[in-house]
Amino acid sequence: MNTLTINQDSRVKEKFQTYPEAIKARLNHLRRLILETAAEIEGITEIEETLKWGEPSYLVKRGSTIRIDWKAKSPDQYAMYFKCTSKLVPTFREVYGDTFQYEKNRAIVFGLKDDIPEAELKGCIALALQYHDLKGLPLLGKVYTPLGHKKY
Repeated sequence: MNTLTINQDSRVKEKFQTYPEAIKARLNHLRRLILETAAEIEGITEIEETLKWGEPSYLVKRGSTIRIDWKAKSPDQYAMYFKCTSKLVPTFREVYGDTFQYEKNRAIVFGLKDDIPEAELKGCIALALQYHDLKGLPLLGKVYTPLGHKKY
């Protein structure tokens, strides 16, 4: 595991304080998965944690922004958002199928009672964090095998 420097905007901590307790725990779980995944990828030594569109957002060099949020208008769900014009969510659909619930080409959506398939979600996170190095590869460098997923 790499040493990961987290450059945190203080507004992120303030934003987390605005969420209901049950949501805060779930979003902190997503945050932990993002940070763990970043630390596991060779070459990623820094991650920026900031607010974009009022949502906690995670950026690394050569990656695509990942955002997480809960919205009061959909109180029973929360989501991990990706750039909608990228190949990310369409690739997740192709590689992981119905493992996740998707919102168009922009998000993976979780219900409050859902168990999160961590290995698969970390696979999605890893693709986003390395997106600019992978975007020219078929399925962003993933190939499906009956035993799981691996890079070319």
